[in-house]
Amino acid sequence: MKIWIATGGTGGHVFPALSVAEELVERGHRVTISCDYRVKNMVKSGKPIKSGIVCIWASGVGAKNRIKQMWSLFKIALSSLLLTLRFLVLRPDKVVAFGGYASVPAVFAAHVFKIPTFLHEQNAAIGRANKFTMRWVKTLMTSFPDVEGIPSNYSVRVIYTGLPVRKDILAAAGTPLPKSTSLFITGGSLGAQILDDVVPQALLQMKNKKIFVTHQTRPENVSKLQKLYADNKIKANVLSFVHDMAGTISNSSLIIGRSGASTVVELETIGRGAILVPLGINPDQAANAASFAKLGGGFAIQQEKFTPKWLAATLTELFDNPLRLEKMAKKSLVVNNAVKKIVDEVIK
Repeated sequence: MKIWIATGGTGGHVFPALSVAEELVERGHRVTISCDYRVKNMVKSGKPIKSGIVCIWASGVGAKNRIKQMWSLFKIALSSLLLTLRFLVLRPDKVVAFGGYASVPAVFAAHVFKIPTFLHEQNAAIGRANKFTMRWVKTLMTSFPDVEGIPSNYSVRVIYTGLPVRKDILAAAGTPLPKSTSLFITGGSLGAQILDDVVPQALLQMKNKKIFVTHQTRPENVSKLQKLYADNKIKANVLSFVHDMAGTISNSSLIIGRSGASTVVELETIGRGAILVPLGINPDQAANAASFAKLGGGFAIQQEKFTPKWLAATLTELFDNPLRLEKMAKKSLVVNNAVKKIVDEVIK
């Protein structure tokens, strides 16, 4: 079977798509991936895809400048036309789109030729691109059991599949909490200034200094945080990039971070409690954090309420009650069979 996978924009869209592509190739299907130039190298770094990679000329429409918005829409429209012409010659049997602006052209082209299309929503709130393209698909697959904002006027079948994660994350599923008290702070690939400002100050207010801290931050903040922790005799590893995310999460008693879909699902797959601080301007992150807190896996707190005083009191309570940390870890654990569920749904 010839299957077309559409992805792009960020790693949060690309890595799940690559996981599904790899499984499809292993099952003997012929896969082509379309993406924007921004993530071309990221897609190429995955395992070889039999039919190759197609780059499209598209970019996000989030800019506030009206001219830039119109230019982005023009590029998406032109890419949609070019992919439609390509589908005329090399028509796939199925299309799987992983959301974001880069998936719009493939979904449109599939609609023109009435090709069965599967759309995946990674967040607990429907994104703008997916909300737009849902009019052309019959099946929506979701990362979370409940997703906000799905239009009721479209006859879409909604299936909860989960979000595909890397194999090293799957291998770490259900690992027990470490014996030593350890805290992992992560603000995503670009870091988060609010975490750099609040977390160290909260740790300074705590009486218990026997906490090992792993703090991922922006490159320009590494030396400053290293000095702050060292001057206050707090054992810490400060770094700008985490190469072994599975191992770092597994070796942590608690995580403090943003609530992007991939972060939340990785916590759920491994099973770790967390304090999540959604990016204020991103309703998707707020929905993801709320979904995680609903499991009982931790706290979802608004950025303006995330203060050193509140965090110091919360961390003291948690680290003084290790049984509560264990309960949070167990409640957060969600079995992840997303790749198998998605592939089974696509090829059946």
